[in-house]
Formats: sequence, C-alpha cells, structure tokens
Amino acid sequence: MEIRDGQPLPIKNWSPDDRPREKLLLKGTSVLSDAELLAILIGTGSGKSSALDLSKRILDCVEHQLPELAKLKPKDLTRIKGIGPAKAITIVAAMELGRRRKDSDPVEKPKVGSSREAYDLLCGDLMDLPHEEFWVLLLNRANRLIRKHRISEGGVSGTVADPKVIFKSALDHLASGIIVAHNHPSGNRTASQSDIDLTRKLKEAGKFLEIQLLDHLIVCGPKYFSFADEGML
Repeated sequence: MEIRDGQPLPIKNWSPDDRPREKLLLKGTSVLSDAELLAILIGTGSGKSSALDLSKRILDCVEHQLPELAKLKPKDLTRIKGIGPAKAITIVAAMELGRRRKDSDPVEKPKVGSSREAYDLLCGDLMDLPHEEFWVLLLNRANRLIRKHRISEGGVSGTVADPKVIFKSALDHLASGIIVAHNHPSGNRTASQSDIDLTRKLKEAGKFLEIQLLDHLIVCGPKYFSFADEGML
C-alpha cells in the first residue's frame, strides 16, 4: 500500500507495478497475493478504504483460508464493512466458478493421426458450402487439436489464403503442427497449380518457424484429396 501525508493513496494513484490489474498484465497471475486477486474482483474501494484494504478485511474474517471464503453467502459478506451486495455477489460467483473448475474433468482434445481424422473434423464446416473457404487445424506436439480456425472466405472459384495469417494463428496458439484445408464447390478433387504452390510455400515457411505442415486437404462433399496421402508433401 502506498501512503502519502499519513493517508493511503487510492489504488489508481499507485505505481503501475503495484496496482493489481496492471501487475497481473505485466507479470501474470502467479505473482499476485490472494488479497490482490480479490481486489481485482471487487474493483473499487469504499470510503477511505481501497479495494485492497477491503480484500484484506475479508481475508482476515476467514483467517486467510480460501476454503472458508468459499463457504460464505452474499449475506455473510455484506456484514463486512465496505462490502455491498454487488461486491458480495461477485466474490461468491468467482468462488463458485473455481469450485466447478475443480470438479470438472478436463476434456481431452481429439488426436489427428490421419487424413481421414482431419477430414472428419472439417467436413461439417466445408462439405456443403456453395463458396470456397480456407481452414486450419492447429495441433500440439502430440498432434492433438488445439483449435480449428477459418482463415478466409471467397467466391465459387477461389479464396485467398495468406500464409502470414495462417502462421500468426499458429504462433498465437503455440501450435507445433498445422493441417490446412479448403473446399472445391465444383466437386473437382484435382489440386490446382495454385494449391500446389501454396502448399509448398507453407511447408517451407513452417520449417523456419518449426511449425510442421502435416497435410493439405481439398474437401469435395463426402470425398477429399490429401497432399500427404498422395506423397505431395
């Protein structure tokens, strides 16, 4: 807490390194104390008490035991000076989210080990479209799906796939491998020269970024063409 003329300064007047929100952005959640995290939830102080002062007051009431804090109801929290219904509800909701997260089983992402498995993930997005779209599957080191992402949408005869956009998405999500795909509304599974050139460009760019291009699919309704299966990677 910063003091001036014997009075505590409002949090907004603290050094950015000391303000809980800014501290979280600069250094991450792990460096914040329980009181600082609680202060972010509370948002504002009350009277001469800052949000951090109120947070410490709340933690004092439960002897700094978070499991005990989780047991409190809104009416219990509003008995603490400076905590109104809105602040109390916010704290209770946050504690409930934490409990649900703890009780939830982590969902294992699907593993993509073949062109068929990649197609199965993408066919619902691409097979019945009257226009072309370009998608990418972002994969981790174990070839498990991180997420799938639509890169572009075009007309009936083509769409623009910018390698910079593709690899930005991969870098943003720390992907180790990618599978790209687009559809041919005409039903023609033949790879065009522009498809071949783009695949080569993505493969070479991926080498520098250590993000492997694992396949390029051309989806044509219930059928597809795989560059990997055809030995074109």
